[in-house]
Amino acid sequence: MHDPTPEAAPPSSSAQPPEAATLTRFLAADPAGRTRLAPAVAEAVGADRMEEIVEATLARTGTPVTVTDSPDGLIVTGPRGSVRAWARQTPDGQEITGLLLEGAPYAPPARRSPLPTPVVWLTYVLVLALWNVFTLWTAADRTSWCAGTATLAAFVVFAEGHGAPAQHTRVRRRTAEAAALTALASAYRLPTLPTGHFTVALGTALALLAGAVCLLAAARLHHWRTPVSQPLLFPLEGTWYVIQGGGRPLNHHTRVPEQRAALDLVGLGPYGSRTRPGRELTAYAAYGRPVRSPCHGRVISAATTIPDQRPGEVRYQPLYGNHVFLDTGREIIKLAHLRPGSVTVKPGDVVEPGELLGEVGNSGNSTEPHLHLHAERDGLGLDLRFTDVRGRLYRGRRIRV
Repeated sequence: MHDPTPEAAPPSSSAQPPEAATLTRFLAADPAGRTRLAPAVAEAVGADRMEEIVEATLARTGTPVTVTDSPDGLIVTGPRGSVRAWARQTPDGQEITGLLLEGAPYAPPARRSPLPTPVVWLTYVLVLALWNVFTLWTAADRTSWCAGTATLAAFVVFAEGHGAPAQHTRVRRRTAEAAALTALASAYRLPTLPTGHFTVALGTALALLAGAVCLLAAARLHHWRTPVSQPLLFPLEGTWYVIQGGGRPLNHHTRVPEQRAALDLVGLGPYGSRTRPGRELTAYAAYGRPVRSPCHGRVISAATTIPDQRPGEVRYQPLYGNHVFLDTGREIIKLAHLRPGSVTVKPGDVVEPGELLGEVGNSGNSTEPHLHLHAERDGLGLDLRFTDVRGRLYRGRRIRV
């Protein structure tokens, strides 16, 4: 689950992270020097492969390069262009222990609207509410009123199904609900209105409503017909909300083959909201909650040292952040975006269903604390099934375990 990349600000030379200087030395070194500066990386991917990646990066940027910090992450800049990078180093700064270089040129994102997103959203809702109120309260006959009601119903179906209401604050949700109730209150006028005749407006509104219902139903019922070999144990406890799940357009993972049936799960608090007022990580109901093994399997990859992202921002990091990947012998189960320092297993460990793996965090390609979960076999995502959760897992569904 992620938002568009935030706008980059000019880096401050007085607040550069130590990794920037270490990465600059690494990129300026000769091949043997790079192997000495990043022995763990060379061992993990092979010295030749590491050198190929570095040379491809320098071909994009040109030399010499400088490494600076930005809200988007470390930026490697040369005379030909820039790329984003991520690096992890030893405490003394002498060696690089983790390295990621983006395979595409970096361009700062376009400037965003000066209005905060909540203001834009609330303005849109207010305009829509006024339009519906005006249409229904000024309808000349029952046919016109029905056309306005069908249009409102199509919006509600789309907003409730595709908009994932629990991802919004209670203020936004209550605003939309109040608009709908105010519009529907105009039904008291119906006994005094003439019947009217079928119009193009009514036909269009009914078509919109039918299209919204069909689109939502198809996305919620979608499956890839390739399920996991055996049902899994749901890895979380308490109340959770599926923020990404189902088929298009309810699940942004569908465009990535190995993640096509993935779930993004956010925690819900006692009042149904995913967050309390405030922007700190601990304000999110999901943050720090335990993640348990969904199956019997062998740990084939684990990470626990990648820092959390700030809510609403995405610095360039390894995609999954802190994670645990399990090999069941039939498929690979991936759990991602865990809290730094919380992962309790290491590669080679064998885990049982229900065993603690870590805690929900916000590391990797994540804009708010949540758990990413998917299963894959031969590079294709598999439909998830759980022993303790029945039915389809689509965007907008609440799960209580």
